[in-house]
Amino acid sequence: MAELTKYIRRLDLGYIVRPAEEAGTEHPRVEPVLAYVLRRDDATILLDTGIAMTNPETEEHYRPVRRPLAGALADYGLGLPDISLVVNCHLHFDHCGGNALLAGTPTFVQATELAAARGVGYTIPEAVDFPGASYQELDGEAEILPGVWIIPTPGHTDGHQSLVARQDDGTVVLAGQAHDFASDYASGAHALRAIRDGLEPPLPAYRPWLERLAEFDPRRVLFAHDCSVWEPA
Repeated sequence: MAELTKYIRRLDLGYIVRPAEEAGTEHPRVEPVLAYVLRRDDATILLDTGIAMTNPETEEHYRPVRRPLAGALADYGLGLPDISLVVNCHLHFDHCGGNALLAGTPTFVQATELAAARGVGYTIPEAVDFPGASYQELDGEAEILPGVWIIPTPGHTDGHQSLVARQDDGTVVLAGQAHDFASDYASGAHALRAIRDGLEPPLPAYRPWLERLAEFDPRRVLFAHDCSVWEPA
């Protein structure tokens, strides 16, 4: 349980164990599975919903440990009925596991991502399509509420998206898995800064959408699999 800003709370929804060969490391890597609640006067928005129940092969591969969404929300005095809107950064099994618990709740997703999720072998189908699923398909950037934007941030998946919230205590980006680590985001942000300062190549590469996020001048950027927080220097 963590209070990150006046309006945003982090939910600990368990973890997965990424095998060494997939993580690109010598040993397996334990990754937290994090969701975020944004509380406003006009809505309570949930980014991501936790780890879906999977098939035996996926269970053996990732060894997920789940924390129920309802219990994580209860830490902040919230229940499932308090959630007004859901945003999935993408629809892999470790980000949409609680969607069915919020059947009927408008759920924002890129059309590209939803189409991919309905293909073979992409995710757990029952976690995406269920009675009462209410997807609001987007084709690019959208301001879903005053001061709340969804910004496409492809890379991890073609339809990945991030949430930007402009608040009176600063703008926060809920970046999902746009990067696995805050340090990766920092590397891109510094590369962009160096380019804007006129430094000549070679410089590190960065995702093109980072330029759009930088326009919001974020105070903090938060991630789905890293408890670290990016803040400007």
